[in-house]
Amino acid sequence: MKKQSILYTSDIAFTPAVKALQEVYGSRKAYARMESKRGWANELTPPIIDFVEKRDSFYMGTSNQDGQPYIQHRGGAPGFLKVLDPKTIAFADFSGNQQFISVGNLSENPKVFLFLMDYPSRTRVKIWGEAQVDSTDSNLMESLAVEGYSANLERAVLIKIKAVDVNCPQHIVQRYTADEVEKIVTPLKEKIKELEQKLNQL
Repeated sequence: MKKQSILYTSDIAFTPAVKALQEVYGSRKAYARMESKRGWANELTPPIIDFVEKRDSFYMGTSNQDGQPYIQHRGGAPGFLKVLDPKTIAFADFSGNQQFISVGNLSENPKVFLFLMDYPSRTRVKIWGEAQVDSTDSNLMESLAVEGYSANLERAVLIKIKAVDVNCPQHIVQRYTADEVEKIVTPLKEKIKELEQKLNQL
């Protein structure tokens, strides 16, 4: 397979086959303007760092050497996906179901894709990179540990960022976690209780 020459950061996703389809369906000119003027970032900006550090989950895509893809959900307390610097993010890999599909894929193909979603704000961030799995650096693994989480920490996954894209909110349905809903309704419950007490005094 001929290796694609990279002219723009977005070429990591906009392969010749993708660009050919953009030509067919009429979106190539718009994306060409984007490439020539701004393009995609290849590091995290302060607003995106803030976004990343607030996530309590993300989806990670890997593939083996034959190109067979796999998507894994990763979850934890907000901040478990850590920004080490604008070009590096990392997380602790805890013991799980012992399938090792993602780790196995990364051992033969370091390319990785992260999909981060914030449903309340209808925001999605896509990150392309290359991952390194480390199970020997105890200091690194300890720095990535999640406070109060007792699972066995087996390895660290460091991702060098190649490209970052923030998508528009089209077609994203707003959803809220139970904790997020509770934060919204608690003041309303307190107000209702206050009004009921006033009514009872009349």
